[in-house]
Amino acid sequence: MNDSLFQKAYSLIKDAKHILLITHEKPDGDAVASTCAMAEILEFLKKQYSIFCLDKPSYQYNYLPHLKKFNSDCDFNQVDIIIVLDCGDLKRTNLKKQINQRQKNQLIIEFDHHPKIDNYADIELRISESASTTEILYQFLKINKIKINKNLANCILTGIITDTANFLYPSTSSQTINIASEMLTYGAKLPLIIESTWRNKSLVAMKTLGKAMSSLKINKKYNFATVVLSQENLDNAITDEDMEGIAGFLSNLENVSGIMFLHEQKNNSLKGSLRTSNNNVDISRLAYLLGGGGHAKASGFTIEGKLEKTNKIWQVQ
Repeated sequence: MNDSLFQKAYSLIKDAKHILLITHEKPDGDAVASTCAMAEILEFLKKQYSIFCLDKPSYQYNYLPHLKKFNSDCDFNQVDIIIVLDCGDLKRTNLKKQINQRQKNQLIIEFDHHPKIDNYADIELRISESASTTEILYQFLKINKIKINKNLANCILTGIITDTANFLYPSTSSQTINIASEMLTYGAKLPLIIESTWRNKSLVAMKTLGKAMSSLKINKKYNFATVVLSQENLDNAITDEDMEGIAGFLSNLENVSGIMFLHEQKNNSLKGSLRTSNNNVDISRLAYLLGGGGHAKASGFTIEGKLEKTNKIWQVQ
């Protein structure tokens, strides 16, 4: 990507009076960390800003800066720059209507590493090859010669760690490893990040993992693994972050073309997580067929319906 686009984005940010930061619903580690990183930059620039996210970030990220500024309300009237982070699909912001009907002088800057779904940004800083959105923010910092402090280092490393499952996913590149290593020199606390995002699993999450493993089936014809959990098998205290962790763990299954983790949600819908470590498989193609999207090795989808088991076979009703 041309450096001038990063520089233009920074120039617009510096000239802005009030900035709105937006990330997707049920934010994962990269979404939270990239938003917190941009908030840290705006603090350095002494800019007025607000953060919108439909759902409150998980307690696991309490070590990140500016987490208390996440809010489920926002006022578009006072905003001149909107920055959308880690979200290529506007539906997941819950602000699609407001964004599409924004005033002409309200510009949108997008930072994302997911394949493009919506064409809504005035400046699109998208690098699909990057392992995380925070990896793109690292490029933004370097190109614009913004000093990286401990807070920024923790944010960037958190996004990388969570979106690569501790460097296990194929999206991990030599650049990803080099950036992570550099963040340690700036004071990022790797043990704290690992403890908070990977080892900090609740009893409910561990029990749900056990149920998931018990339901694991492999379709020998397609060499494809499936895990299905109905609502009655899910504890009310289970979080979306816990569920994503289970999908990541299941991706370690060897000698399969891919896995699908499908579970019921309370709003009469089903959420599916798709993973593969097979270099010859693009799992996102299946996700797109089911109305979702994502990366070649990690994708997802949501469909309406409920699970019903007949003759030991799960069906969507």
